[in-house]
Amino acid sequence: MKFLFKIKNTCLLIALLTGGVVFSQTESQKIESLISQKKSYNQENKNTVVYKIQLYNGSESEAYKIKNNFKSAFPEYKAKIIYKQPEWKTQVGDFETKLEADRVLLLIKEEFSGAIVLEDLI
Repeated sequence: MKFLFKIKNTCLLIALLTGGVVFSQTESQKIESLISQKKSYNQENKNTVVYKIQLYNGSESEAYKIKNNFKSAFPEYKAKIIYKQPEWKTQVGDFETKLEADRVLLLIKEEFSGAIVLEDLI
C-alpha cells in the first residue's frame, strides 16, 4: 500500500512539473508573439523624434537659393525644401540626437548664422 502511495505521489509530482513547463513555454511564446507584434506596429506607425537644422524660413525663391548655397558649402549633408503654409523652409538632416544636430550646427553657423535646431516627428 505504501508503495502505491509513493508511485501515486511521484506521478502527481511529475504531472505538476510537466504541466508547469508546458505552461511556461506557452506563456513564453505569447510574450515573444506580443514583442513581435509591438515591433511590427512601431515600424508601421513611426512617431520618432528627430532633429533638423533649419537654415531659412521665408519665400520660395530664397529657400532654393539658400539650399544651393548650402550644397556648395556642405556637400556631405543633404538639404531639403519644405513648404508649411505660408512659408518655405530650407532644412538639413534627420539627426537622431540633439547632440548630433548641435555638433553639425556649429559647423553650419560659420556660413549660415541664422541656422537653428528644431525637433520634429517622423
